Parts: sequence; structure tokens; C-alpha cells
Amino acid sequence: MSAPLKGKVALVAGATRGAGRGMAVELGAAGATVYVTGRSTRGRRSEYDRPETVEDTADLVTEAGGQGIAVPTDHLDAEQVRTLVERIDGEQGRLDVLVNDIWGGEKLFAWDAPVWEHDLDNGLHLLRLAVETHAITSHHALPLLLRHPGGLVVEVTDGTADYNRDNYRVSFFYDLAKTSVLRMAFALGHELGPRGATAVALTPGWLRSEIMLEVFEVQEENWRDALERVPHFAISETPRYVGRAVAALAADPDVARWNGQSLSSGGLAQVYGFTDLDGSRPDAWRYLVEVQDAGKPADVTGYR
Repeated sequence: MSAPLKGKVALVAGATRGAGRGMAVELGAAGATVYVTGRSTRGRRSEYDRPETVEDTADLVTEAGGQGIAVPTDHLDAEQVRTLVERIDGEQGRLDVLVNDIWGGEKLFAWDAPVWEHDLDNGLHLLRLAVETHAITSHHALPLLLRHPGGLVVEVTDGTADYNRDNYRVSFFYDLAKTSVLRMAFALGHELGPRGATAVALTPGWLRSEIMLEVFEVQEENWRDALERVPHFAISETPRYVGRAVAALAADPDVARWNGQSLSSGGLAQVYGFTDLDGSRPDAWRYLVEVQDAGKPADVTGYR
């Protein structure tokens, strides 16, 4: 089997579940050594109180063909992040890919609540989790990533720059968090590009994460049963799809062409030719604009 990332070292910060897990597994499938971090472990759950753990993700990375290494880490704690990077340096001597996927905000935002009605403590904590963690992690990890030319930083967000510019996203705090991550990728592109590395923002489409499947009361095997209630869910994708986008970027010798840009899993699939696990290529953000937001009936023909 092809292993284009054999010998490469990646850190997926926020890899316990969802997109982070999908990206870690696909980097492993491409042969990389992947450090996976998060706060939920087999010995202690975070406030999410969910069953997924960083150890489980590391095992999946190894099963996929890479080497998964779980390091429980709270990315709001700068000392923990510094220790994490020192460990990667000591064990590997390099870092080729940094994925900033820390989020943790599902229980902290209220849909369509204006800022004066939104719980302030929850909103501010969401910003810390979604923005401050990324800054802390980049601060400590980028010197190691820059040690060898060709490094890649992926800032994971929700929505492309074009879509988020034109659309209000959920609430003041959610909108600010996701737009801030887009801008972080732009800024990092300016700082990393002249130093031989690349930074991009990357968004999945409508993600069939563990939490989303539970909300719709389905499992991955029967996810289409949710379409009767939510027809536009037909455009959804697995976390492995955005994982394949990251793996394709990491293996691209010309990845610098994307520096500072906002990318999507569906858009990159058209460039690199990868598919989701079912062989399709869902292009969610184009679908949202042209079908869902346009008020048309759900029809994914030509969009996956």
C-alpha cells in the first residue's frame, strides 16, 4: 500500500472525536506518525462526558497503518502544550504537520441568541477554547515545525472565508470564533510562507460526527434514515473525508500554492481526486449556496 507520509510526523491537536479523529486516522493511513491530543481519556472524561478518547483515536491511527501516539493535553494550559512539543522533539526531532482542530464548543453556544442575551461566561469560554488554544499551540509548536522546510499547518474551522463573509453563523460568539480561525490561517500564511512552510484554513462540510449522528438519532450505517426529517443532510460527509483532504495536502510537494487560503474538503476532492468512504465527493459548501440557502428542494445530483 502507498505510504506517501512515511517518515513524517504530525500533531493533530483536538483529535478525540469528529473531524480531528478523521484527520488523524487518514494521516496514519498515509504512513505518518501521529500525535493525537485531547482531554478525554480512558481514565477521565472531559466536561463533554462522552465515550470517545484520545487513546481510541491513537489505536485507530495505528490500525490504519501509521503510528498513533496519544498524549492527553489541555491546550488552554500553555505549560502542557510546551511539554507536549518537547516530547515530540525528544522522540522524533521534527514536526511536519500541525493540525489545529481544538474546539470544544458544542455545549457553549445558543442558536440565534444575540450577544446581549447569550450566556456571557459560555460565550467567552467558547472563544478561549476555539481561538486561544490555537494560538497557544502554534506558539509552542511552530519553531519545531520550521526546523525542516515544507511544514504544513492546518487551521480547522466551520465555513469557507467566502461563505462566512456573507452569512451570519449561528450566534455572535460562534461567528466570531470560526471567522477568527480563518484569519489565523491567513496571518500564519504571511509568517510561515517566507520561512518555507504553509498554512491553510480547512473546513469540512456537513459532518457526520459522533455528536451529529446522535442528534439525528442514527448511526453511520443508517445515516440516510435522517433524511426524512432533514432532507439536506443528504450532502453530509464522514470525518474521514476531511481527513483525506489533510493527507492530500501533506503529501503534495506543491502545497505552498495554497498558502494562506481558505479550503474545503469538497473543493480539495475535486483537485486531488480523493473520495469519501462511500466513493462519493460531496461538495457541501457549493450545495449550501446553490441549493439549501437558495430555498430549493434537497437534491444532491451533481454535488456528490
